[in-house]
Amino acid sequence: MSSLTDKLFEAILMARQRVYAVASATPLEEMNADLPFRLFLKREDLGPIKAYKWRGAYNRMALLTEEEKSRGVITASAGNHAQGVALAASLLGVHAKIFMPRPTPLVKQHAVRRFGGALVEIVLSGDSYDAASAAASEEAEKDGRIFVHPYDDLEVMGGQGTLADEVVMSGQGPFDVALLQIGGGGMAAAAACWLKRQYPGIRIIGVETQGQACMSAAVAAGKPVVLDSVDIFCDGTAVKKAGQQTFALCRELVDEYVTVTNDDVCWAVQRIWEANRIIVETSGAMGVAAALKLGEQLGGRMVLAVLSGANIDFGKLGYITRNSQVDGASRHYLRVRIPEQPGALLSVLKEGFGDSNIVEFQYGKTDAKEAWFTLGVAATPLMLEALKQRLSGKSVQWEDVTGDEDVVFRVIRYDQRLLRHPVFLSLDFYERPGALHDFLQKYVAQRGNICYFNYAHTGERVGRALLGIEFADTDLRAAFLAALPDRGTGFRACRVVQGPVGERLGG
Repeated sequence: MSSLTDKLFEAILMARQRVYAVASATPLEEMNADLPFRLFLKREDLGPIKAYKWRGAYNRMALLTEEEKSRGVITASAGNHAQGVALAASLLGVHAKIFMPRPTPLVKQHAVRRFGGALVEIVLSGDSYDAASAAASEEAEKDGRIFVHPYDDLEVMGGQGTLADEVVMSGQGPFDVALLQIGGGGMAAAAACWLKRQYPGIRIIGVETQGQACMSAAVAAGKPVVLDSVDIFCDGTAVKKAGQQTFALCRELVDEYVTVTNDDVCWAVQRIWEANRIIVETSGAMGVAAALKLGEQLGGRMVLAVLSGANIDFGKLGYITRNSQVDGASRHYLRVRIPEQPGALLSVLKEGFGDSNIVEFQYGKTDAKEAWFTLGVAATPLMLEALKQRLSGKSVQWEDVTGDEDVVFRVIRYDQRLLRHPVFLSLDFYERPGALHDFLQKYVAQRGNICYFNYAHTGERVGRALLGIEFADTDLRAAFLAALPDRGTGFRACRVVQGPVGERLGG
């Protein structure tokens, strides 16, 4: 161990008394999932600010001299560290000026004020953490306040390391592998330092997301480097440049790095909820995302992951649902060519897609002779390859459009001039195999032609679709409407879209 690592170990050792005087240990909970390994979750989402960041902020600020306390502190944060500093300010009676990026949601600003009260001043500056941090550092130099760094500070890391001490004291170990998320690297360095002293055989895996991998980039370059851009989906780890001290520590203590995607994180959030009924923020799910990705490589081992926080923006849950997996399979989007004629879609679905789990339809009529339907399917890589081969074997023309902007943003084009005597339906059907297919087969296939189809699986028991159906003449349209019930087997509601909405859609 290097002298820097020894200093960090000493900082953690000394931090324990200070940190444990404020809050009790957060629990260690096994994930109730069918996995080839045992996965234990360190529940930092149950801490005083629903995240681990308070540990480091409080430990650093508790070491301030009386003269330093009188001057106050400055920091920069987009969320959890700001709340940690605010809590410490309240407990220690220290004024804190906190720089936050301008786009910081009001819910996070309110949380900072709730923890800090009159002792906290929020300054909105810049459009990113890096810009806010630069402004805060400049301000600290001007007025002599202590800058409380979110991660690149031994005393801050010392406080973060107490969560690893609690893991050891839980008696659940020893652990074979620890999957530690990395932003700036403070928590990963501190937890690795303590765990390696207590469990000499443990393997430390640093977890980063695509677009945020500043630490592995630093290790590859031999020094901290600035990323050209940083993805902010996992906002708690959105750091462009690793710290000088955290880089040196992680280079020594982290055995390997794993990169996960945002979709991997979405799946992890879902699995954590399904297994243990816990909602975590996206950064908090990164360790579990890596565990699910590694799978059998961790077979038979005792594995540790840190649920680093639960301060998720509620609006983000919709994105997580849409980009998570369905029944353990990822979403993929195929655009298939179908003749623009009645029954063509059902024929392709039956012959080409078979029992595939279709979770989305995107289609609008733009041509009189051919249709290009976009279908979203939940499939493993092997299932997807088999589907593509089956479509090719049926001479169905297709293309993989997963990730295309018009698909991601659900841009469903159609030409109203091509629609013949259309009817638009709002359909609520039960999310079970065959329900939507049976509706189309019974009521649509023999009477009309689908000219518009908008449906996306949301995870609810009821699926909702907007269907456009066109008819050769007004008599067929009238007969269709006369035979259409407002509810039936497989669907619980069906209504004709009328008025301004129907007119906008071509009705």
